Amino acid sequence: MGKKKDKKRWKKAGYEAGPMNGAGGGLAQGLSRLRNSEQFLLGALIGAGAIYVLGDEALRGKLLKAGMRLYGSIAGNFEEMKEQLADIRAEMAAEQGGA
Repeated sequence: MGKKKDKKRWKKAGYEAGPMNGAGGGLAQGLSRLRNSEQFLLGALIGAGAIYVLGDEALRGKLLKAGMRLYGSIAGNFEEMKEQLADIRAEMAAEQGGA
């Protein structure tokens, strides 16, 4: 199908723009395009998933451990990046001072 037919089809279905057409807007705008019944089903699925995860102590512990490892990794990488930035600044200062 052509782009015009796709746009008409999406408008007829109640959406402002077609998928991946560069309209942007992020997650909130994408969710606002959903119909009430679709929003309810999505919320019910997310809620059921949250209840399952929070209700299972072993799974919750695994997720917390994974989250802490991820946080530690990100924090370590951030510190490494700060050290590299300080090294680069020191090299630039040395080059400017020596020139």
